[in-house]
Amino acid sequence: MNYLLSEIAQIVGGELRGNDLRVGNVVTDSRSITSSEGALFAAINGKNHDGHNYIERMLKRGVKCFIVEREVALNEDCGMVIVGSTLEALQLLATHHRKEFKGMVVGITGSNGKTIVKEWAARSLPSSIRSFASPKSYNSQLGVALSLLMLSGEEQIALIEAGISQVGEMERLERMIEPDIVVFTSIGDAHSANFLNIEQKIDEKLKLASRARTIIYSKEYQSLAEKITKQYSERELIDSSRERIEDTLELNAALEIDAAHVAALMHKLGYSVDGAVFSAKVAMRLELKEGIDNSMIIDDTYNSDINSVIVALDALHRQSMGRRKIAVISDILQSGTPSEELYRRVAEAVKSAGVDHLIGVGENIAKHSNLFDYNASFYYTTDELIENFGRERWADSVILIKGSRDSRFERLSRLLERRTHTTTLEVDLSAMKKNLDYFRKHLPQQHPVVAMVKAWSYGTGDVDVARMLQHEGVAYLAVAFADEGVTLRSKGITMPIVVLNADHDSFDVMISHDLEPEIYSFQSLDEFRRAVHRAGREHYPIHIKLDTGMHRLGFMEDEVDLLGRAIHLDTSLRIASIFSHLSCADVPAEDDFTRSQIELFDYMSSQLIEWLDYTPLRHIANSAGIVRFKEAAFDMARLGLGLYGFGYEHNDKLIPVATLSTRIVQIKQLQRGESVGYGRSKRLERDTITATIPVGYADGLDRHLGGGRWSVSVCGKRAPIIGRVCMDSAMIDVTDIEGVQVGDKVTIFSAEKGLTLEEMAQTLDTISYEIMTSISARVKRIYTER
Repeated sequence: MNYLLSEIAQIVGGELRGNDLRVGNVVTDSRSITSSEGALFAAINGKNHDGHNYIERMLKRGVKCFIVEREVALNEDCGMVIVGSTLEALQLLATHHRKEFKGMVVGITGSNGKTIVKEWAARSLPSSIRSFASPKSYNSQLGVALSLLMLSGEEQIALIEAGISQVGEMERLERMIEPDIVVFTSIGDAHSANFLNIEQKIDEKLKLASRARTIIYSKEYQSLAEKITKQYSERELIDSSRERIEDTLELNAALEIDAAHVAALMHKLGYSVDGAVFSAKVAMRLELKEGIDNSMIIDDTYNSDINSVIVALDALHRQSMGRRKIAVISDILQSGTPSEELYRRVAEAVKSAGVDHLIGVGENIAKHSNLFDYNASFYYTTDELIENFGRERWADSVILIKGSRDSRFERLSRLLERRTHTTTLEVDLSAMKKNLDYFRKHLPQQHPVVAMVKAWSYGTGDVDVARMLQHEGVAYLAVAFADEGVTLRSKGITMPIVVLNADHDSFDVMISHDLEPEIYSFQSLDEFRRAVHRAGREHYPIHIKLDTGMHRLGFMEDEVDLLGRAIHLDTSLRIASIFSHLSCADVPAEDDFTRSQIELFDYMSSQLIEWLDYTPLRHIANSAGIVRFKEAAFDMARLGLGLYGFGYEHNDKLIPVATLSTRIVQIKQLQRGESVGYGRSKRLERDTITATIPVGYADGLDRHLGGGRWSVSVCGKRAPIIGRVCMDSAMIDVTDIEGVQVGDKVTIFSAEKGLTLEEMAQTLDTISYEIMTSISARVKRIYTER
């Protein structure tokens, strides 16, 4: 985009104050800005935050252009546009910008599969085609506007996601997108809470096609197909179920339909399609992986355009936490922008992101090395870079690997990865953010949240999860032991951290790392007070635990008055919060007991506060309590397993964030009567094809899942585990699955494939917590942001 503030004011019906400056891009998140040059900060007044509170921060970062809902104090060289609603103004600007766009616009909507269809379609387009795909899951009222405003105008095809959660939203999205082609991916129960029924939801989604010339859908979703053919019979209707695609054996039924949608779209656009692009991994943009020598990798190795480079540099900026930043960037192909201007923009973005060392790969970026006036090195090919790998150059860094699929950067990524275990736990950070937002909607506006990251964030990995939560504005992190908090501090986590199982042997270490203890007894209070005195500190924050019926840790009711007397004149300590624990908030049969806990906590905490000349935060609500007991909100809430997509029984609003998978390493043809595994526990009753997978009980695959008690997913079909689970491997029966090969992906648990953790927990007669926390540290964690 390229507008003067005066032009923006005219387009959106706002009032210009200050200087009439030129704008090149829009920023709505004060934490993620990488370049202040030409940036317009739009102060969004949302439910959980008010962007106007961050204008001073943006001024310090050099931003000079603002769009606001009320007049604010700015520097003399700045300018602002005052509007009634910042969000509506951005939507009006996006609508205008879209009308100026001359290329083809494809709108993609549906209950599920929007992002994966968009990403597969972007990958399927020939490299000679200049295209744009909305980043991540930018499909909301704000996200769509931001996506459209990223269009440079040189693109030939734009792929735009559209997501809704209630009636009235799609009409606004359609006005902005005005798609030429619409792809309806699916219809289902996702995001259905605000619709009366599935018919109302379909009617709302169909509004995206009100002006489209072509509609792509699948008759597999019968109710959707019937309404499309009835309502839009005069349009060009393409049933994607007629597409036939080879080499999609890894896909389940839903993904096969998504692949057919993409194939139909490609054929409509006049291009062929290669089934090899249909891998679930394609949709996993910005993967975060542990690297060698204390490094971290941000892997985005399939697509490269100027907008996606800026998005990736934003991720690098957010994830660095003060560590050295390295960016490996390939040539940007078919951008439609003159090379000099293109790589000048890349150079400006890299510099603004604070990159310490740039590594450019490709002839074009190397030819413009003079534009990068800081620490940079250039190679003509990926092979040349690998030949000059130099392990020491990557140590203690956050490394962005950003390239087109032609650059083959995946080879570099494999060299940099610390863990090479074939078994991986994929953690979807975007799903985790959605779970966080779900719980925030049940709390008062801008209500503080404590996020539990103990036990390695329930097995998902502590540091990367903590970075995301810090960026999302969570008030506190909570760990079980001091060592966990020390690790987070060493990785750059600066936000307050509570240690729930604080013991006196770790008090000195906690103070040296600014960790805040849970105090649950007079002994722990006295010992921590002495530690604070030794450190010469004052007003050190502590968190008082009250026992309201859990009877694990905490001060009892008859101890509260004495506790108040012991602490009210103590200047060395300051109570940051008072809290308790609900023992059965997820058990409806015990709701009376839960309410009695809440009442007792209110009484006990109020009694303690009477001794103080300040008011600490109070919190008792856990994940289930946040949703089921509004009266438990108090001043803060604690979010545990619900953050990771597992909650109280029958809660279908949460998204499980973790998928455990591996790959087949060997296939055997066995005869009837032969045995499999230790103890010859499985005698084959028929000729059998077995596949060995490199995951065992040392990785977290429980021994009790053997003997056919659990089935994994291979090529979209179930394969039972046969014989005993070994320490490092297991065997599965693939006799009834055609085309299985060495290297095929095997999913052990995944909500998307119907292999839920709750089902596994029932099989093992345990709980989801135990399974998640049992996943071994040797299993490679991959973090994804869609």
